[in-house]
Amino acid sequence: MARQPNQKLKLLYLLKILTENTDEAHALTMTQLIEMLEGYGVSAERKSIYDDIEALRTFGVDVATTPNRTVGYYIAERDFSLPELKLLVDAVQSSKFITTKKSLELIAKIENLASRHEASQLQRQVFVQNRIKTMNESIYYNVDFIHSAISQNVRIAFLYFMWDVHGERVLRRGGTEYKVSPWALTWDDENYYLVAYDEADEKIKHYRVDKMMRIRLLGEARTGQDVFAKFDTAVYSKKIFGMYGGEEKLVKLRCARSLAGVIIDRFGKDSMLVEDGDGFTVTVRVFESPTFLSWVMGFGRDMQVLSPASTREALAKQARDVLSLYESDGSEVTS
Repeated sequence: MARQPNQKLKLLYLLKILTENTDEAHALTMTQLIEMLEGYGVSAERKSIYDDIEALRTFGVDVATTPNRTVGYYIAERDFSLPELKLLVDAVQSSKFITTKKSLELIAKIENLASRHEASQLQRQVFVQNRIKTMNESIYYNVDFIHSAISQNVRIAFLYFMWDVHGERVLRRGGTEYKVSPWALTWDDENYYLVAYDEADEKIKHYRVDKMMRIRLLGEARTGQDVFAKFDTAVYSKKIFGMYGGEEKLVKLRCARSLAGVIIDRFGKDSMLVEDGDGFTVTVRVFESPTFLSWVMGFGRDMQVLSPASTREALAKQARDVLSLYESDGSEVTS
């Protein structure tokens, strides 16, 4: 009998069949394995498949057998368990900075890490379609560019844009390139941010990655090493509210007891909560910004800024400004 052209690939096709079609609830019998190999143009006898399965086990593939009278074979332990794959799919689905198109592509690849039976449990793309996703397809590659720049210790240049009222991109600085030293990437409020050192202003700044365009690596070494030698991305993220910058201050708050969890969730378990009557006080280091002040006001009488006086006045001014929008003589506002 003439040797079939795919015969040398028998072991690889066997691994493919087991990987794609089997799991603990779906095993294949020896007869089924032989039939499926024939579908790939490979003929095999039982003994040779027994030998191949042992070879796969020796290589480290966890090929298990069912305890039934008719023995079935399946992949038992994989690199990722089904709950882990579900977690990855949910992370991709909920990531605002990944476009719908790229989300679907990534989910399809994640499905390949499971059997086709388990993959059907991961097919929840309908949630992707209805989520608010970034419209910048290049973000996926922006992240790669930034990681490359960090690993190569070089500065980057890029264009930065904002959206206008017509939904069109408008370049900031009139289209002049930004040139910074990238040091870290952080994720806040469902958006990806670049944390970088701006040499011109001699300070740390952050940029929405999905609003960056035409990133290019510069042949210049990064600056800001001294600043970032003591930099902690996690601590920085705690201080920043909605990634809006501002002056860094030590702010003392008085909170109702019910907000203990809110403070710990936001600033960590190391926060020093000091009992004070029917509430507690806590001192936190934050960047004073309109977003931080709005966060405090959102808790109404349950949270109060005690110090510094400058932050109390900034909050009072913002509250007055907002209140003025709603003070009227009783006539309705019409558009």
